[in-house]
Amino acid sequence: MKSTFTALCLVLATTTVAHAKLVSRPVAYEHAGAKLEGYLAYDDAKSAAGKLPGVLVVHEWWGLNAFTKARADELAKLGYVAFAVDMYGKGLATEDPAKAGALASQFYGKPLMAERARAGLDALLKSGLVDAKKVAAIGFCFGGSTAQALGYSGAPLAAVVSFHGGPVDAPAGAKVSARYLLLNGAEDPTVKPEQKAAWLKSLDAAKIDYVSIDFAAALHAFMNPDADRIAARLPKMKGIVGYNATAAHRAWAEMERLFTELFGAPR
Repeated sequence: MKSTFTALCLVLATTTVAHAKLVSRPVAYEHAGAKLEGYLAYDDAKSAAGKLPGVLVVHEWWGLNAFTKARADELAKLGYVAFAVDMYGKGLATEDPAKAGALASQFYGKPLMAERARAGLDALLKSGLVDAKKVAAIGFCFGGSTAQALGYSGAPLAAVVSFHGGPVDAPAGAKVSARYLLLNGAEDPTVKPEQKAAWLKSLDAAKIDYVSIDFAAALHAFMNPDADRIAARLPKMKGIVGYNATAAHRAWAEMERLFTELFGAPR
């Protein structure tokens, strides 16, 4: 009897483990006539137990690529439903700085930045997997700026996390309930001291609840393991971008800490 019971427990345990897996799939959607394709990731076992907190993930100026999708996968493993938004259009990704700059320039300083991100947020919420009261947006570089702009627009976000995102001043009179976490490299040459000062001053004026952390010895794009390869291939990027494993680990941990505070421990 004992051996039969033990065998049954092993079968049930094996079945449970086999059921728990990362599910990821492309999601087609549109905004203002642009055909877009995002990337949805979640743990099917955790989602089966009820709706989960959702995280919108916004890519660097390179476009929706493997790095961004990997970050969505990591969030799914932590117990969140992650949706990597497509800001440019299906299949539009590059490692050419000139092309990336041209793609990103259509958004900087324009309402389209928040509007296109909001389309991705709507796609995440329409998945039916997300607790709409527990939603955050994170982004990297261009994506960090986009996440900030989305929060300023009044989108229903509990948190905004900007990883080495460019400064986006809070508009005067902005009504923002989201908590902001601004994570930057102390050696990032793309953010001038006067820009940083004006940025934080605007957040103070808008009475936004924020934390700003600069990581020592970290350049721009310190979260991306491909940054060193890009800098080696493109001499003009040397000394501007670079991966910093220590800063990346600490920055991600700060994000996790904020999410746990707001949403509770991951399921």
